[in-house]
Amino acid sequence: MKRVAVLALILLLIAGVAYAKDYEVAKKAGEFQVTVRMDKNPPVTGENNAVIIVKDAAGNTVTDAKVRVGYSMPAMPGMPPMSYKSDAALSGTEYRTNLNLSMAGPWNVIVKVARAGKTSSMKFTVDAR
Repeated sequence: MKRVAVLALILLLIAGVAYAKDYEVAKKAGEFQVTVRMDKNPPVTGENNAVIIVKDAAGNTVTDAKVRVGYSMPAMPGMPPMSYKSDAALSGTEYRTNLNLSMAGPWNVIVKVARAGKTSSMKFTVDAR
């Protein structure tokens, strides 16, 4: 009976990890509502796939914008600041890109949405493990 209980607990833990929710943040960027989902929660050192959904004030998905993601880590003792940019490519109604977080720690992320000559941005921080 004890083995069955241990096996059931292990299966529940594995199922919880397998169905863990993506890292997600949603914020306003000017007139847009921007949602960013990363495939790892928490984000990890190395490759992190990001899906960005942009909606206008009426809640309609925006597919005619240019979306660029900048991510940086501030300078630390003995280490210069790191800064990277990535253009997100439209795939259906979502913009997709890859963020390569080169080391563990806090990363500042800025998503810029350019449409009709106007650029809006949203900022958030992730802590890579």
